Amino acid sequence: MEKTHYRKAFNSPYLSSADIVEPTVLTIKFVKLEPDKTKKTKDHFNTAYFVETEIRPSEKLKPMILNAGNSRTLKDLTGSAFIDDWQDVSVSIYVDHNVRFGNQTMDGLRINPKQPQRKPELLPANKDEWEKAIKSYKIKGSLDGVLKHRVISQANIALIIKQSKEPENVG
Repeated sequence: MEKTHYRKAFNSPYLSSADIVEPTVLTIKFVKLEPDKTKKTKDHFNTAYFVETEIRPSEKLKPMILNAGNSRTLKDLTGSAFIDDWQDVSVSIYVDHNVRFGNQTMDGLRINPKQPQRKPELLPANKDEWEKAIKSYKIKGSLDGVLKHRVISQANIALIIKQSKEPENVG
């Protein structure tokens, strides 16, 4: 059963600890310095935008403000102190439950300092794995098991679902 995190009510324009359920691998498309979109401050933030468009099916992925610690991590991962060079970088984002903010301890997003290992992409050209994915979808009604080991584009997920509904050739 899906549960709703209490911070979802605040409807932030940025990725938050309420959005990350487990460590999540994302690809930073680019980072830019921009004004606070919440309009609560006149501050400018290093803001990461991602290649992926959804954090979960039907749930839009928001940009992430990079605090000083996460900015240092990206500097180390990319070998550059310039945000213009922080593009096409795979990162693993997780929730740290012990972030100090003033005199409070709270949840905060962190970028793992180790580059994540990317799962290989499942493509129709890999016929054996493709057929296994179709069979898995027919049996389980989802691709959750396959997605633990492979990345599949939204277009290819739709194709697997479509092909799983086609009659099998008996011959």
